[in-house]
Amino acid sequence: MTRLSKGMTCLMAVGLAASFASSMSVAHAQGTIEGSVGITPEIMQFDVPTDTGPQSISRIQDEANMVTGEWARTSRPCPNFCIQPMSPAEGVTTIGELELIAMLQDPSQMVIDSRVEANFEGGAIPGAVNIPYTQAADRLDELGCELDFDGFICDGDAVKSVALYCNGPWCGQSPTAARRMIKAGFPAEKISYYRGGMQVWRMLGLTVTE
Repeated sequence: MTRLSKGMTCLMAVGLAASFASSMSVAHAQGTIEGSVGITPEIMQFDVPTDTGPQSISRIQDEANMVTGEWARTSRPCPNFCIQPMSPAEGVTTIGELELIAMLQDPSQMVIDSRVEANFEGGAIPGAVNIPYTQAADRLDELGCELDFDGFICDGDAVKSVALYCNGPWCGQSPTAARRMIKAGFPAEKISYYRGGMQVWRMLGLTVTE
């Protein structure tokens, strides 16, 4: 990794931390739900913007709740369902749930569900936009890149920072999307990877769209 890319990664990490701190204060002002299962010691819920209006993200308050069905499976055949590396490509930052929630609340950033549409319709993270990994390299204009004769130009201030996720640490859809985006000209330092995906999100009892 070059000195420049290291510097950009550090700046992005600082930006995520500042965004999350701001999100915490906003969410605290919005009030909390009653219960014992919080997101952090201070915060019970967050509001994120969606196409249908604000939606709250919280955790299931039933302390006996368990992940069931497909999301409880521990073993899937590899290939295709192989354990993914911590980072799918050089320059990409791997993040957790709190950083993802901060990005969901920041209009200058975008959370992308990289799964195929059928997966997305089966339940997703509130506020995420579905751009299937098969289309990731062709829709960079939606992320602020300019369409050019030879592809996309992604070097302006309008280019959004994005976070990609898919079904879990065994899912290759978002890592594939990240690599295809970078190959098409999208800056790696503007990509974050939520490796836990839907399996870990559900395991933590966080809100899922219906």
